[in-house]
Amino acid sequence: MAVYKVEICGVNTSKLPLLGAEEKEELFRRIREGDQEARERYIKGNLRLVLSVIQRFSGSSENIDDLFQIGCIGLMKAIDNFNPDMMVKFSTYAVPMIVGEVRRYLRDSGSSIRVSRSLRDTAYKAIYARESLMKKNSKEPTIMEIADEVGMSREEVVYALDAIQSPVSLYEPIYTDGGDTLYVMDQISDKKNREERWIEQISLNEAMNRLPERERHIIELRFYEGKTQMEVAKEIEISQAQVSRLEKNALRIMRNYLTS
Repeated sequence: MAVYKVEICGVNTSKLPLLGAEEKEELFRRIREGDQEARERYIKGNLRLVLSVIQRFSGSSENIDDLFQIGCIGLMKAIDNFNPDMMVKFSTYAVPMIVGEVRRYLRDSGSSIRVSRSLRDTAYKAIYARESLMKKNSKEPTIMEIADEVGMSREEVVYALDAIQSPVSLYEPIYTDGGDTLYVMDQISDKKNREERWIEQISLNEAMNRLPERERHIIELRFYEGKTQMEVAKEIEISQAQVSRLEKNALRIMRNYLTS
């Protein structure tokens, strides 16, 4: 994985690119083809997101420049693992990954984090809303439903809930190869502390169970083991085009289930 050194000192955010929806789609198409210029532009276009995340850690004793560098690592991992076919906004996917990267760094360095009263209040409102919605609808609510219930954005709810959880995140490393650490979005297979991680894994296990065996195997290889489509194609002895088609079909089935 390429390493990008990003300096926060002297960065003029007004000069950072603003990426429109069409450009984002085009950039991700090029990134998938290995275009490093497209990847670098996408990174620069999301540095504001990193800056907004690390401001949440103002209570830490760590240097803000260091946290910015760590946040950028989380951003790059999010870019490398994001799949636009999941029909989730990149920022929604990237924020927990950036937060998780910073929190791991703080945990490993022995730094403590002070959670603000406002974040705690937001988190507790979300928890109460979740319980209320579960009792009312007899099913696990989505993050968007919880956000609507408390009158906040999805990102605000994610920030707050992550802030009061233990530093162990769903974005802990599960597969390392040659120095590159891969993460999965949900770690469904890990049942430990399941209740603490409900925000990240709502209904995904049930959605996976609705996939045909081959499609489920492809999703496991791609998103649990972090393999590329080419690696999956070689393992199950079909073409990369077939892997891409089956993966898209599997994601469509999961998306339809999760939004039904």
